[in-house]
Amino acid sequence: MLHNPKHAGGRAVISSLKNSSQALLLGVLIGVAIVSGCSRSSPVSGSASGGSSVGPGSADGAIRVLSNRADLISGNDALVSIVPPAGAASGAKMSLNGQDVTPAFIMQSDGSYMGLVSGLKLGSNVVSAKFSNGSSSSYTLSNSPHGGPVISGPQLQPWTCLNAAKTDAQCNQPPEYSYVYKSTNPLTPGLQPYDPKNPPSDVANTTTDNGVTVPFIVRLETGYQDRDQYKIAALYQINKPWSANAPQPQFNHKLLINHGFSCGVDYQTGTAPTVTPDGKGIPVVGGDLPVGIPVPLLVDASVDALGRGYAVMSTALDYSGHNCNLAVQAESLIMAKERVIEQYGTLRYTIGEGCSGGSLAIQWIANAYPGIYQGILPTCSFPDAWSVATQFADYHLLLAYFGNAANRGVNWLPTQEADVEGHVLIVNSLVSDNAQWHVAVATDPCAGTTDENRYNAKTNPGGVRCTITDAAINMLGPRSKDEWTASEKTLGRGFAGFPVDNVGVQYGLFALQKGTITLDQFIDLNANIGGVDIDTNPIPSRVAATPSALANAYRSGLINQATNLDQIAMIDCRGPDPGLFHDSYRAFAMRARIDRAHGNHNNHAIWEGPIPILADNSCQTNSFEAMDRWMSAVEKDSSNTPLAQKLTKNKPADVVDACYDGLGQRLSTGLCPGPLPNLTIPSHPDSNIIVPIYATPRIVAGDAFSADTNKCQLKPLNRSDNYGLIAPSDAQWTQLQKVFPDGVCDFSKPGVSQQPTIAWQTYQDAKGKVIYGGTALPAAPKNSGSGWAAPAFGVFAASP
Repeated sequence: MLHNPKHAGGRAVISSLKNSSQALLLGVLIGVAIVSGCSRSSPVSGSASGGSSVGPGSADGAIRVLSNRADLISGNDALVSIVPPAGAASGAKMSLNGQDVTPAFIMQSDGSYMGLVSGLKLGSNVVSAKFSNGSSSSYTLSNSPHGGPVISGPQLQPWTCLNAAKTDAQCNQPPEYSYVYKSTNPLTPGLQPYDPKNPPSDVANTTTDNGVTVPFIVRLETGYQDRDQYKIAALYQINKPWSANAPQPQFNHKLLINHGFSCGVDYQTGTAPTVTPDGKGIPVVGGDLPVGIPVPLLVDASVDALGRGYAVMSTALDYSGHNCNLAVQAESLIMAKERVIEQYGTLRYTIGEGCSGGSLAIQWIANAYPGIYQGILPTCSFPDAWSVATQFADYHLLLAYFGNAANRGVNWLPTQEADVEGHVLIVNSLVSDNAQWHVAVATDPCAGTTDENRYNAKTNPGGVRCTITDAAINMLGPRSKDEWTASEKTLGRGFAGFPVDNVGVQYGLFALQKGTITLDQFIDLNANIGGVDIDTNPIPSRVAATPSALANAYRSGLINQATNLDQIAMIDCRGPDPGLFHDSYRAFAMRARIDRAHGNHNNHAIWEGPIPILADNSCQTNSFEAMDRWMSAVEKDSSNTPLAQKLTKNKPADVVDACYDGLGQRLSTGLCPGPLPNLTIPSHPDSNIIVPIYATPRIVAGDAFSADTNKCQLKPLNRSDNYGLIAPSDAQWTQLQKVFPDGVCDFSKPGVSQQPTIAWQTYQDAKGKVIYGGTALPAAPKNSGSGWAAPAFGVFAASP
């Protein structure tokens, strides 16, 4: 969904791509072998320790790769800085693999040289500099294909390129450019098409953060990279040059990344989310809701950001409804940020924004690949896809039980069904099941597949399985032989492991304890809830998670443990959820995980309000403005204070939990007032009249509000435990023993295989072969990646 073309300054960046799977991480192993004894360079995330991989041995005459980690460069070019040694400030000559590239470099105000080095070959490349005093320096970097992959492992197949201008099977094509502008007419919102040959007369002006006043004309770059589309927008003075080493003055060197909604998988190129909004608003949950349910609109902060001088970027692969694979999402952003830096200039900081599946993307990417963003703005929050999957699976099983009298031996009232689900009405489960269950169904007709090439257990067991589980097989790993179905045995390989489990879950336990359901209902429900098999067919037994997939889901960040979320600033806009499965509890689940991992949530603010899902009509723009002030304050902190402490120390005084009126006005600091007493479901202490916080079936069964115990540890069934106001009879206890022969969930203990996220994992080796479950990249190569953010943020600890 992203591509590499020709910039206005003029350079060809598309070349034929060979051996794309082999070049991916060559630089990682080369670096470890060459410079394993150098001093450690620690990423901000705490990724794997070890020697600095590549780069010069001295800062005197240092060569620095600005646009990315030197082992993750892609697209055949890199933005490079060269600092001459003392006494050799002029006359430097630069080369790439022995070929002169000196004309690409421009001397900067600090006496260094900066240039975009093009023509990299796949794999190892050497940039060299010779200085006027006779000294020299060289630096080894590794280049991966423009069409990817870089860290995510073997790519989905089959893959259809829908872009008509594609030049190869990786969907590469030269970038295309168009223009939009902001009108002086207040009745014309958003940005409108601009024709340079017939310029309109109502172009507004804007003054950027750095005090430059220019016409509010934005250039939109649309390209393809990593087999899919990207978009980059920025204020642009037409017919004036722009290069990374000499950007136009209105660029403030800040980046905003927009994200899409939902969670799914496609096998074809998609469309990157808008970066130049037309003022009509963005639907919050896309097309996944049933007909007749209104779709809230999200006010986009992009126009404000563009007017300030930001670049605004998006990629189709970070539209979660199109691609809900954490590693591929992160890879897409790594490559696209490199593109921004190489074509527009180095960055001071990056802010990510997103609602629903967009909030999912920014929160699990920020945790698993810290440093991609410096601040995030989640709205209608989802912490991740795979802890939430337990709620969706529970809903599906409960709906099947409640909806079919043949599955149960007792009657239920609708209010009792809702009590078991943890909500006031069952509509939340109905909407959820309609919207998202299909992404777990192997035969789902996902985009890019046909009836002929999709999976069928009997007629086409080797066909495409349209599940987010199978799309993430590099991360989750395949099922072991002892789990194989007949289809897997026929193929001789396992499908992707499933990291969701309901063994030992006592559905409805809290409702039983409060007396809103009877013990007979509780027993019948748990005896008949059952599960689903790998093809989501109903089965009478409970669902048992694949052990390796469960462990991999935690360590990869697919189940977000907030391990690295103290390294990022967060403002969460949280409105009430009127049964549209964007549950309010999730903002507090994220907070609970941050508290558990770090002992505080100093970097996390929740802004509540009465607008369903969105909190406040102006929350997106207000939180963006506040985040910009927060980032600017941290940027100025040159101390050696750890980043987590810098985020707390430099947080603006008004960036705290707050309650808004829906029209942009803050009513109070602190969460909205008014406790909401609720005796029938577990109620979070921060639940209130404006933003009530309901539970989930798993929380009703005893899980904490952190809601990330995908498989519980078991304890023996104990008759003295609380099973309601009336103790079980002997017959009832015998029934319970049959229902839970191996014990019941002990939610006082961590989940099975629950463990911290390992930051900056790769899912392929140096030859491009898959590493199931991933392995941590070595520390970032010395003197690389410093163009990603200002030094105060310590991204990659890239440059001394």
